[in-house]
Amino acid sequence: MARKKVYIAYTGGTIGMKPSDKGFVPQKGFLKDTLKSFPEFDHPEMPEITVHDYAEPIDSANMSPKDWHLIADDIEKNYQDYDGFVILHGTDTMAYTASALSFMLEGLQKPVIFTGSQIPLTQLRTDARDNLINAVYLAANYPIPEVSLFFHDHLHRGNRTIKTDADGFAAFSSPNMPPLASIGSTIKVREHLIWQRKHKELTVRHFNSPKIAILTLFPGISEEMVKDFLNQDIDGVVLRSYGAGNAPVNNLPLMDAIKQATSQGKVIVNCTQCLKGSVNMSTYETGKILMDAGVTSGFDMTTEAALAKLYYLFSRGLDVETIRKNMVISLRGELTN
Repeated sequence: MARKKVYIAYTGGTIGMKPSDKGFVPQKGFLKDTLKSFPEFDHPEMPEITVHDYAEPIDSANMSPKDWHLIADDIEKNYQDYDGFVILHGTDTMAYTASALSFMLEGLQKPVIFTGSQIPLTQLRTDARDNLINAVYLAANYPIPEVSLFFHDHLHRGNRTIKTDADGFAAFSSPNMPPLASIGSTIKVREHLIWQRKHKELTVRHFNSPKIAILTLFPGISEEMVKDFLNQDIDGVVLRSYGAGNAPVNNLPLMDAIKQATSQGKVIVNCTQCLKGSVNMSTYETGKILMDAGVTSGFDMTTEAALAKLYYLFSRGLDVETIRKNMVISLRGELTN
């Protein structure tokens, strides 16, 4: 039987950095040369790999929608020639990119797995080796047709992840959904969680340039600041509220500013600041006031997923009401219906 083929795209990040006098730095070709010394890739259960180093490795703190397009187009270009794809990415914004790609890669029928590391691959005490080998193995032998993220023995749905640890090896969590797969002495795949797609042909949906922003509530936030923020030329806002989607009912000018913004056609999506749980604006008066102001529930979406979804929906040229209706529907498994 012919070996499976997996395409590894090194976009940048700690995993492929090289030690230098100035600290760890990216260098084109270094990762590819390093992987040649890995005996694991000669194992019969491992696929044939192709490593593509991006011409200019991207620090994930510099990641932007144009870079999301670059990655999506790279997958589309090589889609027919490989059984799976592993995207090596810096950890800081990996959850944002994985969320964005989940919406951009419509009709995906092959695994696209994001991974990276907290310590470079060349170091003795690194998490990079296990993350990379397991991601490649899963991409070849467990064809879960989703954009996912593998880190520290767990394969998560990409648009359900957030980075929850700045330096620990278990850097990513999926607070509102169990992992798609877990690695131990055996590999456990939760088949019932795998997203079933209606469309079977890959189509890359590029984002245009909608103006999307994030606004976080905090005690003492001024209505003037919120009003000035929402008076900007903005299409959509992820509003990070308290608890189950609550806001201060005693600050009527602030609520008026939000209501005015939604009446002007701005889509405001309510996501909780809590690590786990869901927005339910009908539970408390402090949530209902946002619902009455025209705010759309984000339910249990992460901030990263809500942001990516707004980019996606506005880029489809949909009217505001259709966008609001689609925000509360699970399009890529990003929320629990």
